[in-house]
Amino acid sequence: MTYISNLVRSEGDPKVLRSGPSSLTTSDHLGKVLGWFSLGLGLVELLAPRRITRALGMEGQEALVRAYGAREISSGVLSLSTEKHLGLWSRVGGDGVDIATLLTALRDDNPKKQNVAAALAVVTDITLLDLMAAEGTTVRHRRTPSNRQIYRHRSGFPKGLAAARGAAKEFQNYHLENSADRKRSPRAIPA
Repeated sequence: MTYISNLVRSEGDPKVLRSGPSSLTTSDHLGKVLGWFSLGLGLVELLAPRRITRALGMEGQEALVRAYGAREISSGVLSLSTEKHLGLWSRVGGDGVDIATLLTALRDDNPKKQNVAAALAVVTDITLLDLMAAEGTTVRHRRTPSNRQIYRHRSGFPKGLAAARGAAKEFQNYHLENSADRKRSPRAIPA
């Protein structure tokens, strides 16, 4: 990776000699994988809802599957963003909705009941992964009052507020003196 970093660096940027360990945890990596999975599943649900409903014996529910696809894509994008914990929790909520929908198709008169049972097992397993990732990232990236940075003691002036007050007066006096000198003596015009 350091080789690629050095290829794309701008002139004047320091060379990357070696990189350190990643600060991402297992839950961060799992969240990223689930975010990409969510994008892929959402695309399938948007582009092929009829195949999904036919496989589950839920014909006529294509619009619902498309809506679930849009939800999956938005959850996936959010899971890959800086607010990944929100995306992962939205995935958990979506999994609950998916399970509820699949339970309605788990009827005795559904000829694809076994497919629905298999889909329920898969969604339940993915829900557990979503829960693990959501809880892990929430705990890791929680903003608590104890780790919040407080900058009340900073003035924004590198040499302090007192030096800044004096510097402004000195700056003003310097420019007043120089402007008076310029008015008194005409500049020599080069020939």
